[in-house]
Amino acid sequence: MAPPVDLSGLNKTKLHLGDFAQNFFRDAIPAGSVFSYYAAAIPFADDDLRDFVDEPIAALPPRVLSSLGKVVLLFVPFLERPAAKTPSRRATKRHTEKPVEFDPRDSLVAMDPPAPANRLPFAYLPPGESGAPHIFAFGIQNVDSSDYHYNFFHAISQLIFFTQADSVIAGFRNILREELKGRAHGEVDDASWKAKLDLLKKESGVRGESKLFLEYTRHSFTDTLTLFLHGICCDIDVEPGPRQIASRFLRKRLQFLQIEYPQPEGYAVFPEELKN
Repeated sequence: MAPPVDLSGLNKTKLHLGDFAQNFFRDAIPAGSVFSYYAAAIPFADDDLRDFVDEPIAALPPRVLSSLGKVVLLFVPFLERPAAKTPSRRATKRHTEKPVEFDPRDSLVAMDPPAPANRLPFAYLPPGESGAPHIFAFGIQNVDSSDYHYNFFHAISQLIFFTQADSVIAGFRNILREELKGRAHGEVDDASWKAKLDLLKKESGVRGESKLFLEYTRHSFTDTLTLFLHGICCDIDVEPGPRQIASRFLRKRLQFLQIEYPQPEGYAVFPEELKN
C-alpha cells in the first residue's frame, strides 16, 4: 500500500481541496473497476481499508456501480468550509449582492479539527473534463465507520439521482404522488422532510411537476436510496419519531428500489430474505 502523502505543512497552511485533488487523484489505488482511493496524512490499516473501502463498495448493487463511471475516494484528516466572502463596498441596502454559492472545490484540507460549524464530512468534486473521475472527499479523522458509511452512501445516492434513467425517477415520483394524495405523514431524513414541508405549505395538490415538487423528489429519492444502500451494507435501525414516514410507505419505496437496483448476491434488503 502506498504511504500517505505528508501534509505536515497544514499546521501552518491549509490546502485548497480542488488543487489538492488535482495533484493527487492520479495516484489513487484501484479498488475494483469503478473505485480507487487515496489516503492523505492518515494511518490507513487493513481494518480501515475494510471499513472505509472494501465493505461499502461490495454492497453496492451492480446497476448502481455501472451508473457511476470512475470514482476516486479521497480520505483526508478534516475538511473545512472556507470563510464566507464579505460583500463588496458597492453593495447597498437597496442593491445588495447575491450571496455567493458555496463551491465544494473551495473546501480546505486541514490537519487540525475545524470549528464544528465549519467542519464538512464530505465534499464532491465533479469531473473537470471528459473521462476524468468523480472525486468524493471525506474528512475521516475521529469519524466512526457507521457515520462514514452514511456519508458514502448519501454521496452515491446524490450522484445516482442525476445520472439515472428518467424512467426510474418518474416511477419514484409516482410513488410520492400516491403518498401525498393519501396524506402520508413524514419522510426518511431531514432534507426530504424539509422539502416536503416546503411543498405542502405552498401547494395543496400534487398536479403537474412544479419546481417545489421536483425539489422534493430529489431529496426524497436521495434520502430513500441512501437508506436502501446503507441497509444492504450494514445492520441499521430506522429511528422512530414524529418525522419518520410510516413503515408501509417506506417498504413500498424500498421494494421499488430493489426492483430497479437488485442487491449483490449474498446480501439482503428485508429481514425475511436472510437465510438461516
